[in-house]
Amino acid sequence: MHAVVRIALSVTLATLFACGGSVGIGVGGGGVGVGASKDSYQQEIADWHNARIERLKSPTGWLSLVGLFPIEDGTYTFGSADDNDLVFAGKAPAHAGRITVAGKAVQLEAAGGVAMTHDDTPVTSMTLESDADGNPTEIKMGTYDFYVIDRPGSLYLRVKDSASEVRTSFKGIARYPVDKKWRIAARFDPYDPPRRLTVPNVMGFDEVVDCRGALVFSIDGREYRLEPMSEGNGEMFIVFGDATSGHETYGGGRMLYIPSPDENGDTFIDFNRAYNPPCVFTPYATCPLPHPENVLPVAIKAGEKNWEHTAH
Repeated sequence: MHAVVRIALSVTLATLFACGGSVGIGVGGGGVGVGASKDSYQQEIADWHNARIERLKSPTGWLSLVGLFPIEDGTYTFGSADDNDLVFAGKAPAHAGRITVAGKAVQLEAAGGVAMTHDDTPVTSMTLESDADGNPTEIKMGTYDFYVIDRPGSLYLRVKDSASEVRTSFKGIARYPVDKKWRIAARFDPYDPPRRLTVPNVMGFDEVVDCRGALVFSIDGREYRLEPMSEGNGEMFIVFGDATSGHETYGGGRMLYIPSPDENGDTFIDFNRAYNPPCVFTPYATCPLPHPENVLPVAIKAGEKNWEHTAH
């Protein structure tokens, strides 16, 4: 028998990158160009923010996260009853089933009378593939969805509940007024060779990522730099802190996608699209923190403010 686990840990950078939605625009199209009206820009940001909120509020969005449990070799019972090894919050079946772990192999067995499905097909016993290849075996049980995630050296069971009170009572996020002054031209300063960045995490562990350059830009005549943590699909991903962090905005920084630079190394940073990381909304997610080079000594009064019910 294992000790009862109620709160558990971990989310990797790759998972977090999708939580705010992508920029959806390139350097040469879709953004605010010369001659674009203020009203059209305001609408563009409003549309982006509304889409971001809809993703957050979706039945399996971050607001639905109700548990993240470490699972090592052994057998774990799960359900809402307190005598389970993994205690699900909410109105899950009291004794829903058990999970057996052997190395990276995870086997699910549903308890008698408990309905579970995978891809709309009823299951009573099934091997659960983790998200290591990006395609975990997702199990649905009433309002719950759960699956295995693989983080360096550890497996976890991630649990979501579309009936989560956090999700059903969510009223939105305060933002700074949209201001085009925060859509700032930037140039890409490449590193040769790429640098290895040690990215801290709210749970106290680090992740090392490759960074092939920095974004250089100016605010009120002063030059600043930000180092992306990842890039792909025509975008770069940044976690940054600034002088508002811990005051008007979340103390662990905010996240931002920007278009990858063009052939001349030019792009732009639109801080109006800065958004809160998942751990603002749930204690069951962990998030990367800005590494020291990405903490700006200037107040970025743009994008999302801290959520009034911040979880961390």
